[in-house]
Amino acid sequence: MGLKNVVKLDENEKAWLLLSRTLRALERAREIELERFDLSPIEAAVLHALITADETVIPAKLSRWLYREPHTMSGLLNRMEDKGLVKKSKDLEKKNLVRVTLTKKGEQAFHQQWDARIVPKITSFLSKKELDNLEECLNKLEGKALGLIRDLQPLPYRL
Repeated sequence: MGLKNVVKLDENEKAWLLLSRTLRALERAREIELERFDLSPIEAAVLHALITADETVIPAKLSRWLYREPHTMSGLLNRMEDKGLVKKSKDLEKKNLVRVTLTKKGEQAFHQQWDARIVPKITSFLSKKELDNLEECLNKLEGKALGLIRDLQPLPYRL
C-alpha cells in the first residue's frame, strides 16, 4: 500500500500545510525584496518595531514583540549595531538595562525598504472584506498559538 493511501489529511491539516507553504512563499518574496537593501526580514521587523514604538525599547521587549529568544535578539542587535542601523546604550534611569534606538542610517534603511514593499503587490487583489476576514482568522490563530506556547513553555522565557 502506497504512502498516499496511509496518510489522509483532514481539513485542519490541509489548512495548516497551505498556511505553511503560503508563509514560506511570502517570506521568500520578502527576503528577495530586502536583499537589495542589505537587510534581512528580521532586521526590517526590528526597524519597524523601533520606528513605531511609542515607548522606550529594550531588547527584552523586542524579543517578545517579534517572538524571538532573548539570546537570539541580543546577537541580532549586535549585528545591526555593527551595520550602523541601531544604537544600544545604557538606560539613564535603570543602569542595568540597555535601550535600543534607531540611527539615522537605520531610519533611512527603514524608509527605503518601506517604500519598496512587496506586500501591497501581493495582497492588492484581495477585497477589503477578504483582507478583514484574513486578519480576523490570523489573529485567532496567533492568539491560540500564543496561548498554547504560554501553557507549554517553561519559565523563564515566556511570550
